[in-house]
This record gives sequence, structure tokens and C-alpha cells, in this order.
Amino acid sequence: MHPARTLLALSLLATAPAFAGTGLDAGDIAAAEGLRERAMRGSEAWNVVESLTTEVGPRMAGTPADAKAVQWAKARMQAMGFDKVYLEPVSFPVWLRHHERAEVLAPYPQPLVVTALGGSVGTGDAPIEAEVVAFANLDALKAAPEGSLEGKIAVITNRMVRFKDGRGYSPAVGARSNGAVEAARKGAIAILIRSIGTSSDRFAHTGAMRYVADVPRIPAAALSNPDADLIEHMVARGKPVRLRLDIGAEMRASYTSHNVIGEIRGRELPGEVVTIGGHLDSWDLGTGAIDDGAGIGITFAAGALIGQLERAPRRTVRVIAYANEEQGLYGGKAYAEARAAAGEIDDHQLGAESDFGAGRIYALRAGVDPAAWPVIEQIGQVLAPLGITTERGGSPGPDVGPIVAKGAPWAQLAQDGIDYFDYHHTANDTLDKIDPRALDQQVAAYAVLAYLAAESEVDFGSLPVKKEN
Repeated sequence: MHPARTLLALSLLATAPAFAGTGLDAGDIAAAEGLRERAMRGSEAWNVVESLTTEVGPRMAGTPADAKAVQWAKARMQAMGFDKVYLEPVSFPVWLRHHERAEVLAPYPQPLVVTALGGSVGTGDAPIEAEVVAFANLDALKAAPEGSLEGKIAVITNRMVRFKDGRGYSPAVGARSNGAVEAARKGAIAILIRSIGTSSDRFAHTGAMRYVADVPRIPAAALSNPDADLIEHMVARGKPVRLRLDIGAEMRASYTSHNVIGEIRGRELPGEVVTIGGHLDSWDLGTGAIDDGAGIGITFAAGALIGQLERAPRRTVRVIAYANEEQGLYGGKAYAEARAAAGEIDDHQLGAESDFGAGRIYALRAGVDPAAWPVIEQIGQVLAPLGITTERGGSPGPDVGPIVAKGAPWAQLAQDGIDYFDYHHTANDTLDKIDPRALDQQVAAYAVLAYLAAESEVDFGSLPVKKEN
């Protein structure tokens, strides 16, 4: 055999096992590596977030800024070269914040920093004045005797613990979600909680709460962490602590916003899709830079980068800017319901989203058919130079969750969220918290993931369908 042919044959033998079971070849890997390097040299992600936070700013669902954000996203995707950009209606009730004030009346009068929780009722025509009863956590409140809080304001002071992966959020957030219901069951006329966040700054963290049909609706607000400490110190002195709370808020009738969807059309299997995205709405306190302007910038830039390739991937890459995630995953639910109604769940080969701030990605995880795991491992090999490891386990993002519950497979690019909950749902969620180079690393990762998943000939399978409660 000619020496050159011998070398070629040896080369093919060496590389073949690396792509076995992936439906990918050396050219596909080279294209993905090219996407990775192009993103790392500088992506459009920061420019997208800067534009969104500057030109739109806070964009709470159902407000005029929400409608402005939808038109901004549509125009931005079109300008970035997506093959198709369209809107999908999403309807939901609208909650509006008007004002919020709180202060200690006795024994040590001073103002407090608070924010009403999303969905809370107001205090009415006049402020509420009452003595507080403090609880270490939600379970302690649940254990309080019936009627023991008649005419009182309940305060929950449990503290969220900081972790890189954000796992301190779930144990703490029940106070926000369910505290008002449990306090009202005991007779309370209002509730304050320590903010569900890790910041030591004097910013209160908002977020959605809920009521149930058979329990009175009482006003609910979050204290900044330093102010929760202050209440604890006052209560510890053994004197009655009396507060004044004044919240103006209302719920309005249903409003229709939109998911904004952009596609890079697949060259061979355009009906099969790989989705990436983030949620377009934000709370009203900051400019929504890390939650979730970063996710919008990252996934818009990654999708546009794939669209610049000379040859499109086999499958369609779909980038979704989801509507109203903050107040109930409305965009993700509407997207999943629409695909289920059209019989398109099986067309969804893989779904991922960016909704955990702007920290660098450190792990790739996935929920796919075992036969497709070699593809995930191959993607992981291309991601490894970015400092990303491939791991088992993980979970889909919040807006991907509804379609995953219907059987669609998913991937997760886990971000370093060590400081995410310092800014989450506060007035301090602003553009200066974002490192452009960290965004570039994430664009590189999302571009590689979406491209190789869309280029692979392997079917990612389906997951067990979850029964609705």
C-alpha cells in the first residue's frame, strides 16, 4: 500500500471510534469547533443584552414594556439573519405593583426596605399596623396553633444558603410561594419574609407567590436581608415589635403577549427541531440583565452564529424567547401545549435553555434515550476546551420543563451561579453585573450543543410522560 494511503487508513481507524453511534463525522466536529472558536473570539451576546436593557429595560409581563420587548426581540432576530421569525400568543392575568412601604413603629422606629411579592393583594385604602410574630421557617409557621396570629403580621426569617448550582433556592423558596396561605390559615393579616436571595445588600428580592381558593388573601412582601436581620434583633430583645405596612397592588384581566421564535431551517429534516432559548420578561425592579437578558443574548447569538455557516445543520435550530416565565411559566406551557395539540412533541429532538444568570458554564448534562448518550459525550468532547465537563444527572430549565413533561428530551448547560441570587429579582439586576467574556464562553457552548444535536443523525428518543396533577 502507498505510504500516504496507509496513513489515511490509520487515521480513519483512529477517528472512527470517536464518532461511533453519534451520527456525526469529522467534518461536523470541525464545524462545531469552528463555531466554538468564533464565539470565543467575541460574540454578539453582550450587545444583545445591552440593547435589551437600554432600549426596553424592565419588562414585566403584561405591561407596555412587555409589548415593546416582543417587538424588539422580533426585530433583533430578523436583523441577526434568522431564516424565519414569528410570534406565538401567550395569555395570562396581569399583576401590577403600585407602591410598597414598611416601617417599624415600636419599640425602635425606623424604615424598612421591602418589595411586594408578585401576585400579592394590596393593603387597601389604609396601611396595616400590627404586632409581628417571627418564625424561623415555613414549617415553624405551619406548626403555630390555630388562631394564634389573629390580627398579627407573620414574619419568616429563614435564610437561603449560597451554592454554585443554586440548590439552596428550593429549600428556601417555599416561604415565598406558600407563606401567605399558611399565615392566613393561622389568622395573620399580612406576611413578610426574608428575601429569597443571598445578598447582604439592602435590596429586597421579589418573586411570585400564590393563594388558594379557600383561604383569605393577605398582603405579602419580602424584606431585604439586612432588614430581616434587624427584625430578628428587635424581636430578640423581648419587646413587642409593631410594624406599618402599605402595599398598593392589583390583578387585572387577561392579557395576550407572545413567545418570539426564530429558526435556522434544517437542510434535510426541517420538521425536527433542537430548541434553545431564555425568557424575555423580567421583574420590574431592575433591568432584567441577568434574569434573563443574559439568556436571551446567549441563545440569540448562538443561533445566529449557526445561521452564518455555509451549510445549515440537518435539523432546524429554533431559538425561543419565552413570555412570562416569572409569574408562572406561561410561555413554556403555551409552547408545549401548542406542540402537543399539533402532534409535534416527537419532532423535538433536544431542548435547552439559559436562565441562571451570566456565570460561565461548567457542566453538560442531559436527559435522552440511552442510545443517544454517545452524541452527548461527543458534544462534551468539543465543549471540554471551554472548561466544561460531561456529567450524568441534572434537570431541564423551567420553560423547557413543560415540554419535557410531555416526553421531549433535554440538555442542560450548567452555569456557575455562585452570585446569581445576590441579584435575582432585585433592583440590582443590571448590566454591570455581566462579564462579556463569560457570555462568549456560553455562546460557544450553546452553539456547539445546538449545532451538533441538530446535525447528528441519531434520534434523541423520548422520555416518560408525566401525569398532570
